[in-house]
Amino acid sequence: MNKETTQIVKELLASPQKIVIVGHKNPDGDAVGSCLGLSFFLKSLGHNATVIMPNDFPDFLKWLPGVEEIIIYEREKEKSTDLINTSDLVFTLDFNGLDRVGGELQTVLESCSAKFVMIDHHQQPADYAVATYSDVKMSSTSEMVFHFMDALGEANKLSKEIAINLYTGIMTDTGSFRFSSTSPTTHRVAAKLIEAGAESAIINQYVYDTNSPERMKLLGVALNNLVILPELHTAYITMTQKELDDHNFKKGDTEGFVNYALSVKGVVFAVIFIENKQENIVKISLRSKGHFSVNDFARNHYSGGGHINAAGGKSSQDLNKTINEFISILPRYKNELTDAS
Repeated sequence: MNKETTQIVKELLASPQKIVIVGHKNPDGDAVGSCLGLSFFLKSLGHNATVIMPNDFPDFLKWLPGVEEIIIYEREKEKSTDLINTSDLVFTLDFNGLDRVGGELQTVLESCSAKFVMIDHHQQPADYAVATYSDVKMSSTSEMVFHFMDALGEANKLSKEIAINLYTGIMTDTGSFRFSSTSPTTHRVAAKLIEAGAESAIINQYVYDTNSPERMKLLGVALNNLVILPELHTAYITMTQKELDDHNFKKGDTEGFVNYALSVKGVVFAVIFIENKQENIVKISLRSKGHFSVNDFARNHYSGGGHINAAGGKSSQDLNKTINEFISILPRYKNELTDAS
């Protein structure tokens, strides 16, 4: 965080403030971990801090310290709106534009009088905050929260609760420290978090070793649906609504499935297409290796975006049309995919 942004934040936090911390829609480990970690930190400075998530998040994150205090906007719209409208500051974490929170909550945020602070590592951040800490090279927003604390000269406030939340966010957003965004600094931050009380083995167990039988069987269906296009160094997975319903799908059950497609030898581009009949869309998660930008691909074709090697998007067409269109688009990228392989 540069000196100018640091000074602005110090001035904003110079006296006790009423603060709301907002994560993105369909929150993942980094969104939940960074928001909770920041909330514990701000409370340690004497501020009133509340975390609001647009909608619910996976069960494998519901053991995190402070999770019981998160307000879900979809369930408590009136309370959430009142908290935002009466806040002095709104911190937005792990997203680069207010459209990432969903239409209704976006309207509430855009109409409130609070000042905004953004902490995020996605590309092309919007310009709505009085203080923006944006770094696309960072492994995760959770790592950025640690550096945020350090920049303010408050690293000594690192508690066990903060450490557990931030470690979880870093671990999940780096694929257990496998992704290219994992830097030497990321490992040094992780070490400090472990020293502060984040027990790596236990966190891994809570996040990765609590699969339901239905989720494991659903993974089997996903792998059976895997299609490999070797000449395009691409693999994709499809999941129909019926397949989800037949396996008692719960939020987060398909988390990480796309990485199995990316793990196939010779594949540099992997996608999972998940049918969502309730929203009448196909949700899309994209992953890549090397310099092939799924952020650009998602922005160009699926109203999405994210990082160079990890992005998301959606299609308003049905599943079959979405797949057919995807296959028709791929040849345009053949040279890029071949170069990246």
